[in-house]
Amino acid sequence: MTEELIQSAMEIILHAGDARLQVKLALDNIAKQDFDQAKKLMVNATDEIRIAHRVQTDAIQGEAQGIKMEYSLLFAHAQDTLMTIYSEINIAKQMLQIFESYEERIKALETK
Repeated sequence: MTEELIQSAMEIILHAGDARLQVKLALDNIAKQDFDQAKKLMVNATDEIRIAHRVQTDAIQGEAQGIKMEYSLLFAHAQDTLMTIYSEINIAKQMLQIFESYEERIKALETK
């Protein structure tokens, strides 16, 4: 495995992991009904996952242009991590919407 491929895999894992941490913190804030902070953390998560995705895209484009890459278990793990955390981000975004909606409904009922 080339040094460049190892570097790319580690960069994907690093940024995807940072995105996962931001999602976890956002979910903690959703649980505390601090939706503004949760939204900020989700922006951070999205920024981190975007960086990881760019690294993956660059590697894939290189191969599409004829630059051969040997199979790498580490790179496959990085792609799996990226995909998993993308899913976590999507679910957390949906949960944020759901809980904000519930909070609005509860507040409306309490003011009646």
